[in-house]
Amino acid sequence: MGYGFVDKIAKLIPFELGMTLEKALEDEPLLRERYDTEDDVKQLIDLAQNLEGIARNAGKHAGGVVISPTTLVDFTAIYCESGSAQLITQLDKDDVEAVGLVKFDFLGLRTLTIIHWALQMLSTSTIFDINTIPLNDPQTFTLLAECKTQAVFQLESRGMRDLIKRLQPDCFEDIIALVALFRPGPLQSGMVDDFIDRKHGRASVEYPHPLLEAILKPTYGVIVYQEQVMQIAQVLAGYTLGGADILRRAMGKKKSEEMAEQRAIFIAGAIKRGVDHHVANNVFDLMEKFAAYGFNKSHSVAYALIAYQTAWLKAHHPAALMAAVLSSDMDNTEKVVLMVKEAKAMNISLALPNINQGVYTFTLDHQGGIIYGLGAIKGVGEAAIQMIVAEREKKGPYTDLFSFCERNDLQKCNRRALEALIKSGAMDVFEVPRGRMFASLDNAMLLAEKKKRDLRHQQLDLFSQAPAFLHTSVSYVACNPWNEYMRLQAEKEVLGWYASGHPVRHYATELSYMVTSTFAQLQEKYRHSPKMPYKSSRHIVTIAGVIVALRTMMTKKGQRMAFVTLDDGISSLELAVFSDIYTQYRDDIVDGRLIIVTGEVSWDTVGEQLRLRAQSIQTLEQARIQHAKAILLHISADDMTPEMLRELEKILFPYQGGHCPVYVDYWHDNQSTRILMGEKWAVTPHHALIDALCLLLSEDGVSVGY
Repeated sequence: MGYGFVDKIAKLIPFELGMTLEKALEDEPLLRERYDTEDDVKQLIDLAQNLEGIARNAGKHAGGVVISPTTLVDFTAIYCESGSAQLITQLDKDDVEAVGLVKFDFLGLRTLTIIHWALQMLSTSTIFDINTIPLNDPQTFTLLAECKTQAVFQLESRGMRDLIKRLQPDCFEDIIALVALFRPGPLQSGMVDDFIDRKHGRASVEYPHPLLEAILKPTYGVIVYQEQVMQIAQVLAGYTLGGADILRRAMGKKKSEEMAEQRAIFIAGAIKRGVDHHVANNVFDLMEKFAAYGFNKSHSVAYALIAYQTAWLKAHHPAALMAAVLSSDMDNTEKVVLMVKEAKAMNISLALPNINQGVYTFTLDHQGGIIYGLGAIKGVGEAAIQMIVAEREKKGPYTDLFSFCERNDLQKCNRRALEALIKSGAMDVFEVPRGRMFASLDNAMLLAEKKKRDLRHQQLDLFSQAPAFLHTSVSYVACNPWNEYMRLQAEKEVLGWYASGHPVRHYATELSYMVTSTFAQLQEKYRHSPKMPYKSSRHIVTIAGVIVALRTMMTKKGQRMAFVTLDDGISSLELAVFSDIYTQYRDDIVDGRLIIVTGEVSWDTVGEQLRLRAQSIQTLEQARIQHAKAILLHISADDMTPEMLRELEKILFPYQGGHCPVYVDYWHDNQSTRILMGEKWAVTPHHALIDALCLLLSEDGVSVGY
């Protein structure tokens, strides 16, 4: 079956945890319809259902290490991966422990590399050991209290930011607790609310027994860690460390027989130490309840320390941390876009890619800004970038597209890479419009190959006896420049974001006639107005933005809805598109598209942001066709040539019969007049028409009247 066919079917299966083919057929009407009506789809799904759930391949844990008292084959069958000398057990993690082997998981964290890279960037100006920073730094805890935790290890998710906002951590012990508490068990059990209320004095801190105060004081009387369970067993019931660990395991597994046995041992030990039977029984009940939610504190401390170190770097050396984070995620465009947005919010200078400055990774400039990593440009490989940088360091900056092609191996830096470099703006230093460079690529590559070939053969000019390529003149192809929209779309394609502008700003004048507010204006009203307008009443607004993120999900009624993130170049807003609206406007909800939305606005108190419930959606073209009143052409006497008029007629002709009259603002010698073209030239203002007119008259020469 063809890739395209299978890919379309695969994309109909909802991307949700625990999804099965059977459930997909129930939840997705289009998939069910195609299954019932198309034989090849039915054959594909039936085959897939036979394969679903079986072991696809043998796998290995990236950091799992098994230790055996004798040779491994005394306990487990082993095998060796092809091309490797590494032995691997043929039992899974549970069976490995069941047969008596000891298993350790060694976690490799990308964040450690990020911290290392950040310190390397700072090493030229600042020398310090990250392990000696104070754990009570006020700036770091201010950053945490303000929930500015994007790029901070373990603390950047929306749910975690909500927990931080409620907890307001002010000491390192609180960060340890954050890592341990942010899990489904503690969050759903109510112990997190209890912990927060006790910390802020809204609930009294109580200890089941005076002997437990020293153990539970750091967590306000709440059992949070597995080690606390073990300590309680030691202090209150005289358990050994080994016995306490057996108790912890028994509680985690919830085996009734084993628990009954441990309860008897615990109560007997507690009574020996003078603890009342009733108190001992209650403490055991408490331990049993919280053991299911308890987290390993040593693990939590290690994670909390790394979280604190990244938060400290963000508070004191934000540019270095963000450059390191961007470098670590260059292959993940979504993460790059998110971190670029965060860097801008922090007022960190981030220049466009530059072929004469950038290296593969993101680095710092002398003013403390970030130099864009060329490796984050889609379509340009690491080998090509390393070659480009090495050539630049050896022979100096590049001066134009032609010399760039001559100086580099075009097998490594191929046409796709060159196109991506132009689209990203990395070659803007040549001070030639991107459209002209793009149109000149073929000539530049052919000429470079010819010159290299001539040089290899030492072909000499007949008169000067110098290599022929020294006398070949080069020039860029004459062509229409890219308009702003084309330039921005090219940047979005290779960088994942609009680097030199934004479509909303490009169409700002037109959109001002269609929208009632910008995102920033709405947020200002909601966030700072003492009356908090519209929060308690239904308020309908019309806004415009570009779709930068889109996720769909099934409602309880089995219908599909969408959550859309819109961006207007300054801020973003989440749009909820419920099933009836989603079905109606599904074809218009496309990633990267500029849309105009009318809907009901509300305030998300958890995420401290606006939300909008869509009522209607339009593309810019649809809105323009509905609202535009005229097309205005600005033409000077010098431009009014017979050739230009013939081209204008050719452009307007296919769009005749519309509702928009065409006016010409004609000027000569500082005098101007407005001329209405005949009724037959009234047009429909499609994008293609406006773009063609802009190419003929320039973007400043065309405007849409409202």
